[in-house]
Amino acid sequence: MDAHGPTLAAMIDQVRDIPIYRRSIEKGSFPILDKPEIARGFPDNWMTPRLAEALKVGEAELVLSTGTNHARMQIIRPPFFLLKSYYRLWSEHPDIAVTWHEGCQRVSITTVLATEHVARLAARRRGAEAPALPGLEDRRLDERTLYINLRLDPALWDRGDVERMLGEMSAVRDAHPRGLYHLDCDGYHLAHLVKKAMDIGAWARFPRPASVVHAYELTPRNVRRFLAEHVECPIVDLFGSTELGYLYYSDRHGCYWPYLDQMHLELIPVEEGSAIYSLIVSSVRNPCMPLIRYRSGDCAETVDGSPDPLRIRRFCGRERELLWAEKRGPISQADLDDWIAVSAPSVFVYQLHTEGRRGRLLYTTFDDAPVGPAAARALRERIWEGAGLDCVLEHRAQLAIGKSGKYAWLVQGGEAAERGGS
Repeated sequence: MDAHGPTLAAMIDQVRDIPIYRRSIEKGSFPILDKPEIARGFPDNWMTPRLAEALKVGEAELVLSTGTNHARMQIIRPPFFLLKSYYRLWSEHPDIAVTWHEGCQRVSITTVLATEHVARLAARRRGAEAPALPGLEDRRLDERTLYINLRLDPALWDRGDVERMLGEMSAVRDAHPRGLYHLDCDGYHLAHLVKKAMDIGAWARFPRPASVVHAYELTPRNVRRFLAEHVECPIVDLFGSTELGYLYYSDRHGCYWPYLDQMHLELIPVEEGSAIYSLIVSSVRNPCMPLIRYRSGDCAETVDGSPDPLRIRRFCGRERELLWAEKRGPISQADLDDWIAVSAPSVFVYQLHTEGRRGRLLYTTFDDAPVGPAAARALRERIWEGAGLDCVLEHRAQLAIGKSGKYAWLVQGGEAAERGGS
């Protein structure tokens, strides 16, 4: 199949009877579909006799997308749509398919909201209420996947939390005939666990995984470097969303490859002349809610600056989180992340606060010490040159995580930039 996916024309027949697309079909033109338009009149604007029957018999379900500082979007999808997308990609990935075919269990260390969702599903299967503190079996999504985080903020994990998680990971590893398991994570959460295990003298008991996927938000370069130094196995990134499934995967060296089964992707500059592109996705992979020219809210850059989806080099953050610097155009989280990675490799979590042309970069470090004067000066200079911000650096022991369990990298005029989940 063409890696660009099927053409838009090939998708039209599959959406002709869906109310939200009737006007576009009549006009012969499909405008970009934004989240507010999806929500307007939901779910009637998606309802067809076939979908109504699927919902009635349990072949489709209403769920919420993830979100940090904005309303979560309702979507319709088959049960376990995202999980099946993950499993298929895991089973076919050139670097980590071996752990799938070895029958490795998947331990997931991500947001507590995900754990709570799994506990609710497990309780529903038993016809019971989800417990306030879900036990091990309450946190099992299926026969292959176990969720282990029970706190909103991983920076607040204490010795008991760490010892419990290491014990559960070890039990999963030990149950495999060859002592192998697969670790699924948000990059920040895994880095917190590695750091805390070392801080309390428990690193020797950290069960080494055979493969790692991080798949929930942009993982900063310093965090990826930290994980690569301590977790000696293939570490790959999956890029996607609740409503779309997965679109790209990285190899163990950080190069991205398309995974556009039943999808077509356009890259549109976020402003004229910009090398930062907005992802416009057409997908019929989810048969309950085909999306035609849907703005995912994610941004990407290509190796040559062209709008070619086959040449994406990285995903650089969310469109709503762009910093629009005077006379410099849009600046993404990945831009700031580059400046930090080059100047101050000890920085762990960071958050940029802006007010006019002034900025404050709040940050934590892997060694719990402020960055040195030379590194701080170099970073301030890079931020000035790149964003035109006169920025001061403020070391913190902790930066609070958002209510969804994800970090907001940018706060403008006292308001955190809006973010959706990926």
